[in-house]
Amino acid sequence: MPSISDRAPFGFPGRSGAERLVFWRCCCCGRYPSGSSIFRPISILPPRDVLAAFGELIRNGILIEYLADSSWRYAVSVGTGLSLGIIFGLLIGLSGFWSRLLGSIIRFFYAIVEVAWIPLLVIWIGYGFPTILIAISYVVFFPVLYNTLTGVQTIQPVLINAVRTLGASRFQVLTSVILPAALPNIMTGLRVGAGFAFRGLIFAEMIAAGSGLGFLIFDGASTRQTDRVVVGMIMMGLLWLLMDRLLLRPIERATIERWGLVRAQGGES
Repeated sequence: MPSISDRAPFGFPGRSGAERLVFWRCCCCGRYPSGSSIFRPISILPPRDVLAAFGELIRNGILIEYLADSSWRYAVSVGTGLSLGIIFGLLIGLSGFWSRLLGSIIRFFYAIVEVAWIPLLVIWIGYGFPTILIAISYVVFFPVLYNTLTGVQTIQPVLINAVRTLGASRFQVLTSVILPAALPNIMTGLRVGAGFAFRGLIFAEMIAAGSGLGFLIFDGASTRQTDRVVVGMIMMGLLWLLMDRLLLRPIERATIERWGLVRAQGGES
C-alpha cells in the first residue's frame, strides 16, 4: 500500500515517472497494459476515435441533418411556448379574479417537469414531432407565464393611472407601460424555459424521434458506439452556445437592454 507521499495527483499511485507516463499515453491512445497494477480493465475512449466519428458523421450528412432537425424543433417549440406564455400571462395578470383563481393551478403545473409528460404523450399521441412540440412548448410556457404574471402584478398602479390621465387607450397602456415593465420578468422566464427546453428536447428526441442530437446519443449508446455519444454531447454544448449567442442575446439587446432596464454585460451594446 503506497503512502500518501507516493501517490500522484487525482488519486493514482505514482511510484515512478514511468508509470505516470504510461497512464497519460493510455489516455491518448485508449489502451492500457494488461499487467499494470495501476489500471483497471476499462476501455478509455481516445480523442482520435471521437474525431474519426465526427468526420464520418459529417461525410455521411447525418450530423448536419440531425443538427437541423434539433434546431428546427427547438425554435418552433420555444416560439410557441413563449408566445402563449406572454399572451395568457398578460390576460390573467390584468384580471385580479383570474389571478387568484388560477394562481395555485399555474404553480402546480409549473412544478411538473416535461420528462414526466413525454411517456404519456407518446401513449396518447404517438412518436414524432407533435409529441416533442407539446412537451417542449409546455416546459417554456409555464416559466414564461409565471414570470409574466409576476411582472404584471408588481407594476405600480400609479404608473398606469398617470398614463390614463394623459388620455392613453388600453392598448397604449399595455404597450407603453405594462409590457415594458414586465419585460425583465418575461426574459427571466424565457431564460429559464429555454434552458429547460433544450434539455427536454434531447430527452424527447431519445424517446419520440428518429433523428436529432438526442436520437444520435441514444442510438450510439444502444449500439455501444461511445464515440458517437461523445460527438452528440459536444454538439449539444456547441448548439446551446449558438442558440444563446444568436437567439437569446439579440432578444435581450432589442428589448430590456435597449430600454435601459439592464446594462449589457461586458460593455456590449
